[in-house]
Amino acid sequence: MQQKFFQQQKPSLLAFVALLAGNISIAFGPLLVRFADSGPIATGFWRLALATPFLLAVGYRFGFRMSTVSRSTLWLIIVAGVFFGVDIVLWHIGIFQTKMANATIFANCASLLLVVYGVIGARKMPSRWEGAAILFAFLGAALLMGQSLELSPRHFTGDLLSLGAGLTYTVYLVSMIKVRQNTESWGALGMASAFAAVVLLACALFAGEQIIPTEWWPVVLLAFTSQFFGQGCLTYALPHFSPLVIGLALLLQPALSAAAGWLAFGETLTAMDFTGSALVMLALVLVRKQ
Repeated sequence: MQQKFFQQQKPSLLAFVALLAGNISIAFGPLLVRFADSGPIATGFWRLALATPFLLAVGYRFGFRMSTVSRSTLWLIIVAGVFFGVDIVLWHIGIFQTKMANATIFANCASLLLVVYGVIGARKMPSRWEGAAILFAFLGAALLMGQSLELSPRHFTGDLLSLGAGLTYTVYLVSMIKVRQNTESWGALGMASAFAAVVLLACALFAGEQIIPTEWWPVVLLAFTSQFFGQGCLTYALPHFSPLVIGLALLLQPALSAAAGWLAFGETLTAMDFTGSALVMLALVLVRKQ
């Protein structure tokens, strides 16, 4: 049982592609949050509310039935949904209160925490290939983050909120890993999204935000790229890989966020950015080889 924290039984190429595609879709979400003209928390609510019916419909098509969900699994889904809702609240506010690079760095601390969780759960050190993948991934992430990380009083609140988002997202992922051991992916994500949407709507109303956007395209696109497709693919892939592999795959997001910043805001990419991205990609190749 301990070995499964590092290696699952022959994950399919489809699952690996889903893991990568999900992270790619999620990585471009912050751009759409910036473009939306509703409040940041309300934008998160629409992201979930618009995607949830489609997630549940796809889940039903693949055999998901709420009546078959056990009480223990339901509680795990509720916990996952609440923490996911808190994650989006903190992340969406943090995006506007710090640099985009800082927000991406701190929010992706879940990648490190999942790797640590995998090591502790397995109670054994990674294999040679896994150790090499970890080394390349974190070296690449350090290159991507090192020159853009800026700690200052002006950005402290946003940095702290983004770090909190990373911590709560880790709890969400660990909970969903357990949920996916015996539950269909799309329906489980739909239920978790529904609980998270309730949390977000309550927080948005309490904060007095503008709930209804005047421009709908950013929230609609966010719902179907980051939530339906991105989280849908990621949730599908969860039982096929160890927490270590999932954590490494999350490191794609800082690399892609750097590219998104270049495309949307003209942020210059340096040789360190390209080298860091290449090392993260190499780590994923080593994981797939293993």
